[in-house]
Amino acid sequence: MQIQEYEERLRLAMLHSDVAELDALIDDDLLFVGPGGGMYTKADDLQLHRSGSQRMLQAIWHTVEVRSYGTTCITAVTAELSGTLMGAPFAGRFRYLRTWVQKEGIWRVVAGSVAAVSE
Repeated sequence: MQIQEYEERLRLAMLHSDVAELDALIDDDLLFVGPGGGMYTKADDLQLHRSGSQRMLQAIWHTVEVRSYGTTCITAVTAELSGTLMGAPFAGRFRYLRTWVQKEGIWRVVAGSVAAVSE
């Protein structure tokens, strides 16, 4: 499976708050920097989806750039997102930067960040 296919699985899991799929795609040691600069873990991310505190209404990947380094890949995804976070609506264009590592033949996200970007 190509890393772009893993990105698509992640997009769908985020859109549908599929906690089981997110759990499979995100490494237990995840380090993630949110748009406000806060640091988050896998447990934080899963809890947002499990509790309904984050709901995606739209998640469209416009571009996915990939850099491969053996068992490590870096992806830069430009996305159009909308939904709610802690009850507050959000919408806009965002850029994710993710580090994927292949362990035992399975790719998982070990690090990432997201930032709002202008059109």
